[in-house]
Amino acid sequence: MTVQEFAKRFDMKILNGDEPDREIRDCYIGDLLSWVMSRAPADSAWLTVMGNINSIAVATLADVSCIVLVENAPLDEEARRKAEIHGVNILTTDATAYEVAASLSNLL
Repeated sequence: MTVQEFAKRFDMKILNGDEPDREIRDCYIGDLLSWVMSRAPADSAWLTVMGNINSIAVATLADVSCIVLVENAPLDEEARRKAEIHGVNILTTDATAYEVAASLSNLL
């Protein structure tokens, strides 16, 4: 499933979508950035409440398909600019990480 298909299927808003055709092959939930950086699988949807500039760096290093800001977590403007520069897809939803992961697990 692509990032764009994922966003549409789960009624998510795309905050930055430079690579909408990037495939999602896995899912990872976590907010401790050093933990995510060393454990999130490449090509995964990373579910988090961390919408700061450091999250963009972690997403780039972990090579995730997208960041999903759950529970309407905000995205810092500085992070938005950095995501545009580095081509990091960022989605937002009011759903919890559990709700998104449970739904996504049935499709992967």
